[in-house]
Amino acid sequence: MKIMCAFSAAVVTALSAAACGSSAAKDESSESFVPTENIEVEKTDQIDEIPEGADNELVFIGIADINPSKANPEKSTELTLFEDKGGKMGFHRTTFFGQYDDLAACVMANKDVPDIFNLNWESFPNLALRGMAQPIDDIVNFDDPLWTDVKDDADQYMLGGRHYVAPLDFDVASMIVYDSDLVDAEGLEDPYELYINGEWTQEKWAEIMREFVGNATGDTVRYGINGYYKPQMVESTGKTLVNFDRETNTFSSNLMDPDIESVENMLYDLNKEGLLNNEWIGNAREAFKANCLFYAMGAWGYSANNGPDEDDNWRVVPIPAYTKDPQKITSSNTKSYLWIKGSTKNEAMKCWFECCRLAYTDPEYKEVSRQKFMENSPYWTDEMYDVMMDVNGPDYFKIFDYCYGLDNATGDPNAYNGIIAFTDVLYKESSQPNVEGEQKTWAQIREEHSATLDSVIKDVNENIKKLPNE
Repeated sequence: MKIMCAFSAAVVTALSAAACGSSAAKDESSESFVPTENIEVEKTDQIDEIPEGADNELVFIGIADINPSKANPEKSTELTLFEDKGGKMGFHRTTFFGQYDDLAACVMANKDVPDIFNLNWESFPNLALRGMAQPIDDIVNFDDPLWTDVKDDADQYMLGGRHYVAPLDFDVASMIVYDSDLVDAEGLEDPYELYINGEWTQEKWAEIMREFVGNATGDTVRYGINGYYKPQMVESTGKTLVNFDRETNTFSSNLMDPDIESVENMLYDLNKEGLLNNEWIGNAREAFKANCLFYAMGAWGYSANNGPDEDDNWRVVPIPAYTKDPQKITSSNTKSYLWIKGSTKNEAMKCWFECCRLAYTDPEYKEVSRQKFMENSPYWTDEMYDVMMDVNGPDYFKIFDYCYGLDNATGDPNAYNGIIAFTDVLYKESSQPNVEGEQKTWAQIREEHSATLDSVIKDVNENIKKLPNE
């Protein structure tokens, strides 16, 4: 099975790399649809128009289009603002497995080079060190009022004295959704009420799952949770697998941290108890059908087309706090884009960044975004949206682990075994069987992989020293 999966991934990667410059890679979905523009976005004079004669079309390389699509027909506030300032957004479609090879092929060939690429956990500092992302200091001034609030966050994305990321906003990586009617019917404590009272901890989470699974009758098999939550449980400690020293601009391993070990051991025990469903299910409704009490994912897994129906009574809560030291911590995605090396569209890039930043921070546009979200998720409640905004707000510390983005060796499944990334092994294999069917303890995983992580970190720190300083 491992060989077949690795071969399939290699074929996908090869096809994606070969697609650079081809019309097939750039075509949008051929399915027709009517964009949803029921909610008006007011024009703004806080942003300058793209100068006449400047190249005004940015090309985004990604898996899903920034422009409206059949799956997401609502035009975003930031795109509306950008178009009003004379901008256009092109799209170079790629695949999940092929996105980095596809981007590398374009940059190395210096042909049809796209302009922007989603910042994600796997892309920094990797793409900067591989010469595929360029600094943004020429187009973003962090002393300007629009950017001062995120200057400290931007400083986390510095290499060689230069910024590579303009933080536009922050997006909680995963929350937990559940059916409130089911919780009531089972006589369980309601996680939302625990969250409101500051009592939503990993200990309470485990107790509720044990009671739910223990209530199963006959041949029914129940599970406590499915989805994406294991890195977030670890990071709720305030610790990450890799440390970053902003003053020295160097990385170091944190695998010996006792709090990380504590959570890894907890997850190991929960899986041994049969509480964790480790299969890929894909959205909340399907997880509930599979007798899972909780489903953890980013909001896409339980909103819009994956959201509740009219008769549903769903609730969302954050990832539970670390029991030994409860804090408001969330694993956060920094919303931003990397500026691809070879792109020379400074004016359009500057305008796009400013439109995004304004859309995410100005109270008027934030309200517009809320209305757009609720229109596309009509059976979300205000309560659910408020929880999401709370976790995404200033009261929660936004934690980011660089481990995925250190190098291909830590973030690319193809660089490890074609199935799972090295960083996911560290986060997950103490709580689920590996490809050989063995569930290892955290101590075993740490002993097996520490030398590899140390080696990668050593190389990354040496490569940082080779970057030109400005």
